[in-house]
Parts: sequence; structure tokens; C-alpha cells
Amino acid sequence: MRVFDHPEFDHHQQIVFGCDAASGLRAIIAIHDTRRGPALGGLRIYPYADEDDALTDVLRLSRGMTYKSALADLPLGGGKAVIIADPRRDKTPGMLRAMGRLVESLGGRYITAEDSGSGEEDMRLIREETRHVSGLGHDGESGDPSPFTAHGVFCALKSAVRHRFGRDDLKGLRVAIQGVGHVGAHLARELHEAGARLVLTDVDRDRLGSLAEALGAQSVAAEAIFAAEVDVFAPCAMGAVLTAEVAERLQARVVCGAANNQLATPDVAERLHARGILYAPDYVANAGGVIEVEAQRHDHYDREAVMRHVERIADTVDEILTRARAESRNPAEVADRLARERLQG
Repeated sequence: MRVFDHPEFDHHQQIVFGCDAASGLRAIIAIHDTRRGPALGGLRIYPYADEDDALTDVLRLSRGMTYKSALADLPLGGGKAVIIADPRRDKTPGMLRAMGRLVESLGGRYITAEDSGSGEEDMRLIREETRHVSGLGHDGESGDPSPFTAHGVFCALKSAVRHRFGRDDLKGLRVAIQGVGHVGAHLARELHEAGARLVLTDVDRDRLGSLAEALGAQSVAAEAIFAAEVDVFAPCAMGAVLTAEVAERLQARVVCGAANNQLATPDVAERLHARGILYAPDYVANAGGVIEVEAQRHDHYDREAVMRHVERIADTVDEILTRARAESRNPAEVADRLARERLQG
């Protein structure tokens, strides 16, 4: 296994491998950058094929968190954690407590939160071993950041639609959503309320059928979503979905979704740009969750202020897309450069 010469290694400050024989924990924590503050990022629990896949994911995700927090104007750095396990079969209280001890060993340089495969109850178990946990809510309310992530994507999508189609409303807009879990379902409902026409897919057929029926949406098989005749494609499942082949198949003119690391390789952004497909960079669009999680860390929580902050995602997308058009560059390249500018202060 390579680290320093790994293609996704980006001068990460610290990478920690953790193991607990008693619980079966096999975990990696990557701290990318702490210049703006402690590295906050969720805990992903996933049955990776091997350690190399897990390392690739955590390196990419942690860098994305750095850029996400910088562009969301948060006093945070970027980090991420992964556990190599099937969350439906392997996850146990002992494993989560062992993960808490691993987080604690970093002394606050990394703050964890829920992500794919982990939830609020898991964070409560981790909290038994470390105080460096966020996303547990306030005054008995749920700490689930999914509605905030979804609303941020909704705001980003509206900005991208305005740039690509020159319209402010979403009525009749055709949107394909890949993945209708927590975030995707919230996004689907918000788009439905705004008058959009939805095409949905998900690996969980029961969940898919139930939501499609409730919203009067069309449901399609997983592979069919890429060629759906829609205006917007919203990836809201796992990452690396935008491959070179998918970039050529897409019928949508806008890509804006909640999934992290949507680009399988950086050159896909240029392929989308060449086809006239407007890509709203994922770590900009999906920053609503981390904005909410950061707010939960403070004693004086103001939900209305959080929502105003989330809605400013539209302004950031607008700035990126305006610069991209003026410079004839793809938006992913512009977003990365803007994030690095903000990190330099």
C-alpha cells in the first residue's frame, strides 16, 4: 500500500490506521488540513473491497472536506474517517466505542460526525469515548444534517439552472435523482414542492417505490438513470459516479447533487464542460450538512441563522459559475482554485 506517492495524497497532515481485535475495528482517519480549524468530517462505514480502496476514499473525502469548509466560510479544516465493514452486518457497539477511542487519541485535531453507514445513534456510542463528536442535535432535537444538506443542494441547483437555462423557477423542470436515501429523499420532496418533475432510482426498491408513489415520480432501473431525458441529473448516492462513459451518456444539461466525490477522475469535469453540461462542484453544493454540524458545536444554536448560511451556497455557486464562464474553464477547476485561495487567507 502506497501513501506518500498515492495519486490521491495531497500533502495530508496526518493519516491514522486503527485496529481493535476485540471488536473487529479496521479504520482509517485522514486529516487533510487544519489551517482554518480542527478537521471535521463524517464517519463512513462501508465494506470496501480492500484497504487500498478505503485509503483512496478517505484521502479524497478528507481533501473535499477542506475545500468544502473553506468555500462555506467555516472555521474548520478537512478530515474524514472510514471503517472497513458492512454497516448492516458488522457494526456493533464495541466497534463504535473502539472508534471513539481512536478519535480521542487525536486530541481534537479530528471531529467526527455521521455519514454513509453511520447515524445519530452511532455517534452517541462514539460520544461515550470522546467529546470530539458533532451532529447530536440540540434540546432533544435530532442532529441529522440530511435536511440541511438537501436544502443546500436545492439552492445550488437553482443557481445552476439559472446559469444554464436562464430561468428562476423550477416548475416543470425535469430532474433525475440517483439515490433517495436520507438526503436524496429530502431533495426530491423539496423539488416536488417547487413543481419539478422527477425521475428516481435507488438500490432499495421498496424505498424507491414508496417515494415515487408519494411524489408522483417516475422510477427507473439504476443504469437507466444516466440516459433519462431530463434537464438536471442529481447524484445523491456514492461517489465516482461521473465516469468518462457516463459523461458521454448523460442527457441532462446540469449536474448538481449531494454525493461526495462525484467525478471518477478530474478529467471528467472537462468532458462535461466540452459537452455543454454545467457541473456544480459537489463539495460546494452539499455543504449544508457541515454548516449545520458546525453550528451544533456551539452553545447558542440559531436554526434561522444556519438556514441563512446554507442558502448562501447559491451565492458561492453563482460566483464559481460566473468565473468559469468568464475564464472559459470548467467549474470544478475554478472551485478548486477558489478554495485554495481562501486557504491561503
